[in-house]
Amino acid sequence: MNIQLALDRLSIEEAVSITRKVAPYIDWIEVGTSLIKEFGMESVRSLKRTFPDKKIVADIKTFDNAVYEFELCFSAGADIATVIGAAPLVSIEACLEVANRHGKQVMIDLLNTSKEQLDVLSKYEDVIVCAHLSKDQQERGGENGNSGLHVPSFPGKSVKVAVAGGITIDSFTKIIKEGNPHVVIIGSGITKADNPMDAAKTFYEMANQYKEHNHE
Repeated sequence: MNIQLALDRLSIEEAVSITRKVAPYIDWIEVGTSLIKEFGMESVRSLKRTFPDKKIVADIKTFDNAVYEFELCFSAGADIATVIGAAPLVSIEACLEVANRHGKQVMIDLLNTSKEQLDVLSKYEDVIVCAHLSKDQQERGGENGNSGLHVPSFPGKSVKVAVAGGITIDSFTKIIKEGNPHVVIIGSGITKADNPMDAAKTFYEMANQYKEHNHE
C-alpha cells in the first residue's frame, strides 16, 4: 500500500514546503490538477526536481489530446499521469502507448465512468484505476463525508486500485479494510491539518500496522 499526497489549491512554493515536512511518511506525490492548470508543467518539474526519489503523479485528467498532454507530463518528470475513464477509448489507448514508450504508468480516474465503459476498461493490464469521490460531491453535498467512496474490485489481473476523495483519519481504516487498495490518495487530510507532519505520520503508521497485521 502506498500513500499518495495530493497537492491542490496551493502555490508551487507551498506545495514544496508542505511536502518537505511530510516526505518521510508518504510514498507518491500528486501534482494536483489545480497546480497544473495554474502553473503548468513547471509544477511537475519543481516537485520532481525537489523530490527526485519520490514517484510523481501528474493529475492532468486527460480527456482528449492524449499524446500531447502525456508527452508533456513525462517530459517534465512525471512517473504517472492520469486520464479520465469516461474518455474515448482511442484517447485512453493513446495514453497507454505513450506511457509504454516512456516506461511510465497510467492512472485511470473512474469519476463518472459508466458501467459499460468499466467493462471495456477491464481488458487493460498494468494500469492503476482510481475510485474517486469528486471535490464537488464532497463540498456540495452529493455525498456525506465519503460514504460514497468504495474500493472497487477490478477483474484485470495486473490492475492496481487507488482510492481518492476526502479521506480522513477516521475513514482511512474502513477504506483499507474494505479492499486493501494499492494506493490511498490523501489531500486535505494532510495539507489542511493543523500539523501536516503529525497527520501524515498517523496515516503512515496506520497503514504499516495494517500491512503487518495482514503480513504484506
